Amino acid sequence: MKYYLGLDMGTTGVKAAVFSPDGIMAGSGLAEYTLETPAPDIVELETEQYWISAKKAIAEAVAEAKIRPEQIHSIAVTGQAETLIFTDAAGKPVRKAIVWLDNRAHDEAAELEKKFTNEALFRMSGQTEMLPCWPAAKILWLKRHEPEVFAKTAKYLMVEDYIIHKLTGKYATCRGLMPSALYYDIRTGKYDAAMLKELGLSEDQLPELKDSGEVIGECIANDSPVAPGTLAAAAPIDHVCGNLGSGCAGKGMISETTGCTLALCAAFPSLVYDEQKRLSTYLGFIPGSYVLLPWAPTAGMLLKHFRDEFAGGMSYKEFDAAAAAVKAGSEGLILLPHCAGAVSPDCNPNARGTAWGITLAHKRGHWARAIMESVAYLLRDNVEALRAMGAEISEIRSLGGASRSKLWLQIKADVLNLPVTVTECQEATSLGAAMLGAAACGDFTDCAAAAAHMVKVAFRVEPSSKENIAIYQKSFEQYQKLNQLLMPTFGGKS
Repeated sequence: MKYYLGLDMGTTGVKAAVFSPDGIMAGSGLAEYTLETPAPDIVELETEQYWISAKKAIAEAVAEAKIRPEQIHSIAVTGQAETLIFTDAAGKPVRKAIVWLDNRAHDEAAELEKKFTNEALFRMSGQTEMLPCWPAAKILWLKRHEPEVFAKTAKYLMVEDYIIHKLTGKYATCRGLMPSALYYDIRTGKYDAAMLKELGLSEDQLPELKDSGEVIGECIANDSPVAPGTLAAAAPIDHVCGNLGSGCAGKGMISETTGCTLALCAAFPSLVYDEQKRLSTYLGFIPGSYVLLPWAPTAGMLLKHFRDEFAGGMSYKEFDAAAAAVKAGSEGLILLPHCAGAVSPDCNPNARGTAWGITLAHKRGHWARAIMESVAYLLRDNVEALRAMGAEISEIRSLGGASRSKLWLQIKADVLNLPVTVTECQEATSLGAAMLGAAACGDFTDCAAAAAHMVKVAFRVEPSSKENIAIYQKSFEQYQKLNQLLMPTFGGKS
């Protein structure tokens, strides 16, 4: 039987999953690593650790699937964006990787924004701000602060590009990884010559650009469990692969992931900009398509924090039960979940969590439910922003750890007044990558055909009652009023 491998290069670990042609996950593997944070704003990792972890995860997945490596027809690598790797001409790392969370390049980001202007950078990249975590700023920092490393660096790669090089010997990347690099132009599909000149780079120092699902080449003999000759395909960032892996290849469907953070992914057939600069533009899993990716720094993280710090070690099941015993609306308790700042649809890094309407009648279950409801309100706020941009939304595909909570899914369905669907595969990101590989080797005509065959719905949650929908409509309006009143005041502003 044929199998397809999806590899997800995450921030703190690598997930590998092997899928059959009908989308069944035959085996999976996970290999974690610990990021190095020696000083504020510095986040690094020994580059070779990514390859060591990838091999381990792949070996676990193949072993669990009980298949021979030769049965894997294709591999595609997705994951985080912005983590930058520096190698010499032979592909050997010349320093530690600078992880996407690293914010050392504050001065360089400000300098680039001043030179090119925020508006020009927005049109070129689709990113609403020039941030120090973007690779362009990191490269300029390297040039200024580590000139000897800058001189030795022959290739600047993302994590996925490095793994692809180890697998195939080729230097290639997916265009879908590039928008937030800030040296790639989403309008032309090419590297931006003006930015490269400013950074002191040539195109030869960057990987060859490939479309999502395009064949990169065949894997070579190396010390990995992947058999030589296995086809390698290009894949975009993790949220876009998750969007595909959840089956959002049809009209009216968007995906939302409630993990530690909240992230939405809505596809558009042509280039779209949010002129209010609330939502960033990325490339879709179909070449020539685009997505808007609103996100928020806290979601499931807030629920975990409350459970661990204030709920006396309750399990998530007990936490759900306590919240389920409370009526919709949490008897007037409304939270703003901005405990680590706000990004979309309101951007204010100084925003903080807020509780409104507290009474002595509010118990632990009220707080548990109010947290779930606050994330649902934040989700709806972003859904409304997407609709204002022209997105057609008739169904939400839910991913992430929160999709295991039937109560939380029901709250989202009632707040949104939309059906919320959960698919059978819990590893939608890896599945999306695997689907791109399956289409690349010709086993499906395109990724939409792969989605139709490989994605299966586990269950669907409909809005529960007119009463709950009405309660949540009023609560959401109050949530919006609180945001409008308080958002401008965060950070000591009056």
